[in-house]
Amino acid sequence: MPTPGADQIRATVDQVTAAGNQAFKDAADKSLAALNELNSHSKRNLEALVASVTAATKGAEALGAQAMAFTKKSVEDQAAAAKALTGARSVQEVVELQTSFAKSAIEAYIAELNRASETVSAAVKDSIKPLNERATALVESVQSKR
Repeated sequence: MPTPGADQIRATVDQVTAAGNQAFKDAADKSLAALNELNSHSKRNLEALVASVTAATKGAEALGAQAMAFTKKSVEDQAAAAKALTGARSVQEVVELQTSFAKSAIEAYIAELNRASETVSAAVKDSIKPLNERATALVESVQSKR
């Protein structure tokens, strides 16, 4: 026959065991929730990185296409200038043609540099945008946990 003290000890042990089990379950649930959130953040970070690399690649492709178009046009302009020079009738005409060609070549080069600069600037901006968004999300997440 159990004694009243033994029943009280058994009840206390049952309470401690139940409390320990509940604490373990709560801790496991919190750990799983944190792990799920971490996985979700990691997935979005990877997606942002892919978007960033994609934007950078598109920018590089656009810059390459611009450079190729400029090179092609420059070669065509040089051929036209050489043809014009061979048809010159005087030294004065050669100097004028050469001066005109040099001026237009420099203007075209400066215009191309401006276009290239705009393309690079846009590509950098587009590449950084997804990474900035993830950094902002991380800061907001950390601040919301406080």
